[in-house]
Amino acid sequence: MSVLSFQPSKLTKSLRSGLTDRANDVITSRYGLGGQKESETLESIGERYEITRERVRQIESDALSQMRDSDTFKQHDTAFDELEELFHELGVILREDTYLQNVSGRRSTQNHVYLLLDLNDRFVRERSDDHFHHRWHVDSRVASAVHGALKDLHNSLSLDELISELEMIERLLERISSIPNDHDHHLENQDVLRRWLEISRKIDQNPLGAWGHAESSNVNVKGVRDYAYLVIREHGSPMHFREVTERIEEMFDKEAHEATTHNELIKDDRFVLVGRGLYALEEWGYMTGVVREVIEKILDRDGPLSRDEIIDRVLKERYVKPNTVVVNLQDNDRFEKNEDGLYELA
Repeated sequence: MSVLSFQPSKLTKSLRSGLTDRANDVITSRYGLGGQKESETLESIGERYEITRERVRQIESDALSQMRDSDTFKQHDTAFDELEELFHELGVILREDTYLQNVSGRRSTQNHVYLLLDLNDRFVRERSDDHFHHRWHVDSRVASAVHGALKDLHNSLSLDELISELEMIERLLERISSIPNDHDHHLENQDVLRRWLEISRKIDQNPLGAWGHAESSNVNVKGVRDYAYLVIREHGSPMHFREVTERIEEMFDKEAHEATTHNELIKDDRFVLVGRGLYALEEWGYMTGVVREVIEKILDRDGPLSRDEIIDRVLKERYVKPNTVVVNLQDNDRFEKNEDGLYELA
C-alpha cells in the first residue's frame, strides 16, 4: 500500500497523455509501466519498431523532456514535494530499492514512482559502483558526508571482523562529518543510520545479523563450513560436529549431513579440534595440533613444568582425560625430566 496521498500511476498517465503513441510506448516499456513490470531494453524496443537502439534512446529522451515541459508537470508540484519529503523522513540519501519499497510494496507502483523521480531534477540518482548500490538523494552535502563515512568505515574493518549492528552504527557515527545543521537530527535516528549502512556494497550483514566485509566468508555465507562457523560463534563454546549439523538445519533451514560437516570442519583453519568430534574457533585462542603438539607449545612458551601443571594447562586447550596427557608425556624423544623433576622439551 502506497504511503503517498496521490496515485503515481494516474499522474504518470496524465504526464504521458501529450506524447505520440510511439513515444508513450517507449516510455511505458522502458520504465515497466505496463503489465510486464520489468524494463524493456533499447534493443528490444528497436527491433519492434525496426529502428536503432540510439533512435529509441533519442525518442525516450525527447519524451522525458516533453513531459517536464508540460503543464501537467508544473501543476503537480505538490506530488513531487511529497516524494521529496519522504526522502527527508527516511534519511535524505537512500538505496534505490529501499526508497521504492518504502513508497509501496507493489513493483508496478514503484516503477511509476521511479519515472517521477527521473523527471524532476531535485532527485539525484547515482549509479551502482564498486563501493555503493544504486542510490538517490535530495541533498549533495549529506550524500558526500555519507559516502565518505562509509568508505572510511569499510577501510577500518579487518577482513574477517564481525560486529553487531549497534557497534557498526556507532563506528559510522564516529566517521560522519560535515552534516549540515538542518539534517543533523538524522544522526540520532538509528533507522536512518542503518539505511545509510545499506547503501554500501562493501559492508553487509550475515544471516545472523552481524556486520562485516561483504566479501568475507563470515558475511557472504556460501557453504557448510561458513554456516558451521556462524553456528559455533553464536554458541560461544566448543560444539560436537553432530550438534553443529543439527543447528545448521535449525538456524538456516539448510540441509546438512554429519559426515560433510565433519569433513568441512577438519579442512578449515578457522576450526580447532579440541576433543573427540568437538570443535572450537581458532580465533578464541585455542592452540592448534594434537595433544602432543599442544604440550610442546606449552613447554616452549612457559618453560619447564610439573606433570600437574602441564595437565592443567592442556585441559584448558583440549577436552581430553588427564591420562591422555600423561601418556603423551611418555614420548622420550620429545619430552624429558630435568634435575628438578620438571618436564621440558627434549
